Amino acid sequence: MTSVVRGGQLARLLGQWHSLPGRHRSPDYSALAGAVRGLLSDGRLALGVRLPAERELAEALAISRTTVTAAYRMLRETGHLTSRRGAGSWTTLPTGHRIATSGLWTATDDPDMIDLGVAACAAPVELITAARAAADDLPRYLGSAGYRPTGLLDLRDVVAAGYTRRGVPTTAEQILITSGTQQALDLVLRLSLPVGANVLVESPTYPNALAALAARRARVSTHGLDAGTGWDGELLLEAMRQTRPRLAYVIPEFQNPTGHLMPAELRERLVAAAHSGGVELVADESFVDLALDGDEMPPPVAVFDRHSRVVSIGGMSKAYWGGLRIGWVRAAAPMVQRLAALRVGVDMGSPVLEQLVAVRLLADAETIVADRRRQVVERRDALVAALREQLPEWRFTVPRGGMSLWAELDGPISSALARAAEDVGVRLAPGPRFGMDGTLERFLRLPYALPADDLVEAVRRIAAVRHDLDQVTGPTWRTPAVIA
Repeated sequence: MTSVVRGGQLARLLGQWHSLPGRHRSPDYSALAGAVRGLLSDGRLALGVRLPAERELAEALAISRTTVTAAYRMLRETGHLTSRRGAGSWTTLPTGHRIATSGLWTATDDPDMIDLGVAACAAPVELITAARAAADDLPRYLGSAGYRPTGLLDLRDVVAAGYTRRGVPTTAEQILITSGTQQALDLVLRLSLPVGANVLVESPTYPNALAALAARRARVSTHGLDAGTGWDGELLLEAMRQTRPRLAYVIPEFQNPTGHLMPAELRERLVAAAHSGGVELVADESFVDLALDGDEMPPPVAVFDRHSRVVSIGGMSKAYWGGLRIGWVRAAAPMVQRLAALRVGVDMGSPVLEQLVAVRLLADAETIVADRRRQVVERRDALVAALREQLPEWRFTVPRGGMSLWAELDGPISSALARAAEDVGVRLAPGPRFGMDGTLERFLRLPYALPADDLVEAVRRIAAVRHDLDQVTGPTWRTPAVIA
């Protein structure tokens, strides 16, 4: 069944749709079409969604139907809309574009774009050596069919040992290897979350987690994080008691996108609240290896688990390489077996060769992760210095780990700024991508995964288009002439 967006819903997503660079030089219909393209480019408006009828959208935006008609016509001309008489109009993908790894649209030939939509680095130099060694390890696995839904025992042992070193005694039977952290979350949701069940998440949070919850048609409640201080423990625990969710999803280590680190005391109280409320607690540990300032890390959330309420997920995308699709679930052994049985109907198991590469990389983890931390610290500091010089009115807390900085802007301009930045070769993921219902327009996630020179140049371009936004005039609302 085709999903439909109503006029009021699209109006909320569009927000201040007229706040585009050069708006005072563009007609209303062009500004409206550009705003819809912006929603499509940052993923808040999906492909194949039927847009509201022209009259309905005109009423929701309090503009003329002629303006909407012209905007839809422009979207059809650019390939962003397909219409059929009597049936409606659907969002489409323009020829020559693809879906980027960040979930944003991008032109297929765009080598000069500085992409700040992705919080992940290029591969470490050790990957080539690890891949060659893994190829030498492969022959001993070729005598079987190669389907291993729980993952290779060698890799499960290594991952389990990592948890044990962090203070959570773990065996291989408690580990399921997945094709990335996103699949780990998806499998847990498939197993533990009935369609339409209540879920509690942080706000802001990881956009692809929201997408996975939307696929389960979950009823999402949020706990708002303070941009400067992070979680309010009392409010978070009260939200869990009041909403009584079936599942809660948190990112305790260098939260994406804010970079905050959950204190040990709150972790313990959160697990106790999950137990008393019958809530399954999913802890996303994607950034756990990226403590940047030498701080002592709090114990994993699972340390406080005595009743099998905590499911930990993680992977190798951030400290190692996103192209190596290796993730994992740590849970009670019976749950791992149920996840493996479910996984058979999805993809049968992760590629054997990639798992062997992962074993080799994790054997050299101390060197690789230390080098990655030094690299990321340099890039973070370069981004912070450039922002303080070029955009001093923006406010942010310098993250002590992770790969992204959560900036509070000087106005609700995040989506408009992202559209403007695209025109000067910088791709941004605006604040509303990390929340619900088009909120968070005053915020912007800025990853520091790219080389320092690219980050400095990106900030220079962002600052330039931010100045252009100040030249935008508001919409002109005309009083109808009286004709007698």
